[in-house]
Amino acid sequence: MSQTRRPARQGRRTVARHGELSSPGPLAFVLKLVGVIAAVALVAGFGVAAYALSDLTSSFADDAVELEGQGTVPPDIGAIEGGVDVLLVGTDECEPEYAHIFGDRCTGPEAEGQLNDVNMLVHISDDPRRVTVVSFPRDLMVPIPSCTSEDGTTTAGSSYAQINSAWGDGGLSCVAKTIKELSGQNVPLAAKVSFGNVINITDAIGGVEVCIGNGGIKDVYTGIDWEAGARTVQGVEALQFLRTRHGLANGSDLARISNQQQYMSSLARKLVSEEVISNPATLYKLATTAVDNITPSAGLTNPMTLAQIALAVKDVPFQDIVFLQYPVLEDPVDPNRVVPDYDAAEQMWAALAANEPIEVTHDQDLTGGVIVADPQPTEAPADPTPSADPSATPAPSETAVALPENIPGQNAAQQTCSAGNVRAEG
Repeated sequence: MSQTRRPARQGRRTVARHGELSSPGPLAFVLKLVGVIAAVALVAGFGVAAYALSDLTSSFADDAVELEGQGTVPPDIGAIEGGVDVLLVGTDECEPEYAHIFGDRCTGPEAEGQLNDVNMLVHISDDPRRVTVVSFPRDLMVPIPSCTSEDGTTTAGSSYAQINSAWGDGGLSCVAKTIKELSGQNVPLAAKVSFGNVINITDAIGGVEVCIGNGGIKDVYTGIDWEAGARTVQGVEALQFLRTRHGLANGSDLARISNQQQYMSSLARKLVSEEVISNPATLYKLATTAVDNITPSAGLTNPMTLAQIALAVKDVPFQDIVFLQYPVLEDPVDPNRVVPDYDAAEQMWAALAANEPIEVTHDQDLTGGVIVADPQPTEAPADPTPSADPSATPAPSETAVALPENIPGQNAAQQTCSAGNVRAEG
């Protein structure tokens, strides 16, 4: 049996470590993948010479990872029933060019090694197209299956381990296998990035505007001391924002996920803005930066696959781009950990399988990570003299599925602000 690195079982040590640990924000890998996809679509649409596309994707394929135990990639994502799932993994490695930013994390005894601290499953439905991003908390205790590591050895697996230890058991393939067994979803595509690349990516698109609520954020672990209000973050600031949890109202990792979802919603809006999607130079810069910083699974190295994903998601409305947190319960063994709420998760997966619109019932103001910035407008009163043709057949309306209350989340059309830990005056 091979020796594998596991996170400390004593909550105090692990929590202390991760209190100062740079958690790779979703920006790094979501944006990179979307950037590559968009660039491939751009190349196809503008008729750029074939060698340009080949050059863009050749380095992307060099370090591709074969995923163990996953189904095949559909030949045409636009036509496949049920769409496709893509796993995005962020690891906490210390890259030499950024190590000085992270203090003890990258200079102390735990500077070596990696954990998969961010794990997000992107579900793209078939017809109508919807995108649902499910974040799995890094402190989630789950079964880890037997995996084959890079050196060919097989790990024994575990019935109870922290999800962020899966990387140490077999890299990207083992994380994909773990998520597949937990979710019941096929995971044919996956990509891994490290948190340091947030700096390069946010610089490539000129930053993302976020909202700081309450009286502001102060976090000695990430170096944030920001006043309340709108703030465009990029480079190191983006990484600080995505790492912070001590700067949030309740300081938990679950609150950090909600705060990161605010970022992703703003990011989605930025990507389709005139500044990015309509600017070929910015888009290509974004894509080439992404290619240099992603380790993909083998299925993602096919340019046609990237183009097919781009075609599948390019017209999805903001309200149908939904960010969810996998439902959890407090771990009865360790109050610093959480365990799956399988009943609530089954309802979530069923809604995705049925491709029904989703309603998040969890009160955002209770997450400890965000607060509602802009209440949704009230419905206008019905017009007593409608102008529509009364003989016309009304379009069928879809009833949203109300998710269980312990599944926090938001869609890209909603505006939230960070629930800062500084008490507002007044």
